[in-house]
Amino acid sequence: MRPFELYPAIDMRGGKCVRLFQGDYEQETVYGDSPFDMAKMFAEQGARWIHMVDLDGAKSAEKVNHEHVLRVATELDVHVQVGGGIRTEEDISFYLENGVDRVILGSVAVKNPAFTKDMLKKYGERIVIGLDAREGYVATEGWLDKSEVKATDLAKEMAASGAKHFIFTDIARDGTLEGPNTEAIAELAKVSGAEVIASGGVSSLQDLEILSNRISDGIEGAIIGKALYTERFTLTDAIRKVGQ
Repeated sequence: MRPFELYPAIDMRGGKCVRLFQGDYEQETVYGDSPFDMAKMFAEQGARWIHMVDLDGAKSAEKVNHEHVLRVATELDVHVQVGGGIRTEEDISFYLENGVDRVILGSVAVKNPAFTKDMLKKYGERIVIGLDAREGYVATEGWLDKSEVKATDLAKEMAASGAKHFIFTDIARDGTLEGPNTEAIAELAKVSGAEVIASGGVSSLQDLEILSNRISDGIEGAIIGKALYTERFTLTDAIRKVGQ
């Protein structure tokens, strides 16, 4: 069994590191002027992966902060997964051919499932399906729109087409430091038979310990954002706690 993986998050807007509260673009906090410097700090603390999100791209449906992503992917000794504004095969190949390890497909998985399945067949485990749910239904376009598609149904459909990794975000928990929705994450892993990365709400080392104890249930890792930026704990502390 693989170790429980930690994914420090860098959300980018206007070239800066920011965090949103429950995905609300009007409730933004800026935590740094340089995504690269933030990623370098995480790498120095022991990160093996960096989770990068182009918030401008998610909203505009095209990549915007890609230069920051490529710099991290090519200049630091870390794996990078990126999401936000990735809608075409050209976008996918752009990232994968320039040092990025995994690309996250979110909105397009809902709006164009046939395309998403084709990309899964072509790129395999380098495609991660991002399921951002509000009250169990997938939200799209930077969480601005709620679809009529259940997260569990989409997970089953994509897993049947070869998806091996999902990122599940309970939007109601994101940026709130209220703890992750562990049962919903485990349920998604169960119905899909795939590995799920928990996202949203991690507030303490205890949250990480609870999640890591469910690795046999398919919870493969956790994305950590606001808890690191508000210094609830350091990435070094987290790695020590869950034994990455």
